[in-house]
Amino acid sequence: MKTLIYQVYTGKRSKLYDTCTESVKQYADRINADYIVQRNPILMIKPDIFATNRSNESYMKYGGFLPIYEKENAFTHLNTYDQIAVIDADVYVRPNVSQSIFSDADPSYDFAAVVERQMPINDNYKAKIANYSRMQYSTIKSVDWKWNQLGAEFMNMGVMIVNKSILKYLNGETPKEFLSRSRFKPFIDGLGAWKWSTDQTLLNTWIREEKMNIKHLDWKWNGLYTANTRIDECNFIHFFLKDLLPQKGENIEELLNEISIS
Repeated sequence: MKTLIYQVYTGKRSKLYDTCTESVKQYADRINADYIVQRNPILMIKPDIFATNRSNESYMKYGGFLPIYEKENAFTHLNTYDQIAVIDADVYVRPNVSQSIFSDADPSYDFAAVVERQMPINDNYKAKIANYSRMQYSTIKSVDWKWNQLGAEFMNMGVMIVNKSILKYLNGETPKEFLSRSRFKPFIDGLGAWKWSTDQTLLNTWIREEKMNIKHLDWKWNGLYTANTRIDECNFIHFFLKDLLPQKGENIEELLNEISIS
C-alpha cells in the first residue's frame, strides 16, 4: 500500500502552522508515508462576485479566491497513492504516536474522518455542534443526517482519509472541475446559511449523496483543542479557529505544555 500525507499551508508564515506541519512531517516519516505540503495556491477557487453572500474580506484578502478549497488538490495524487490523509495545517501530532492513521481506515472504505458529535466534548461545544448542524445541514434534504439531540452526523474534515476508490465518484474530473460542479455552487458562493461555510459542508454532502462506504475514525485522530474533554488521550491535536486562540497560537509552546507535550 502506498500512502501519502497531504497538507496545505499557503499565505503568511505562522509559528503555530510551522510547528504543526513539522510535527506532521515527522509523523509521516515514522509511519513510512510520503509527505507533501502545498505552499502555493493551485486551484484558486473563486466565489461568483455577483451572487456570493460572503464578505469581500473573506476572499479578496487572498486575491479573490478561497484557500480552504485548496485541500482538494490532494485528489490529483490518487492515481499514484492508494490512500491519502489530508490534514489541516493547524493539526499537531504528538511525538510519541507511532500507530499509522491508515491502519484505522483500510481500503475497503472510500472515505474516513471523525464524526464531531462522537467526540468527547464539553457542553459548550455540544451546543455549538447543534447550532452549526441546523445552519449548515437542515436545508439539505437529499441526505439522511441521522439527526439526534446533538445535531447532524457530520464529519470534521480537518483530518480525513481518501482512498483510491473515490476516483469513481470523481468521474475523471480534475479537482478544479470537481469543485466547479453546479451542485456545489451554493457552497462555494456561501449562499444563505453557508456564508461562512468551508469545504466541510461540501464534502459531507458529497460523500453522503454518493452513498460512499464511509468509516468513522476514532475520535483520538482529531482532538479539538478547548472542546475535547479527553485531549490528553488524543493522537492529533487540532488547534482550530486560530484567531480565537491566545495570541492566535503564536505561543504554541505554552499551548503544548497545557496538553502535556514537552
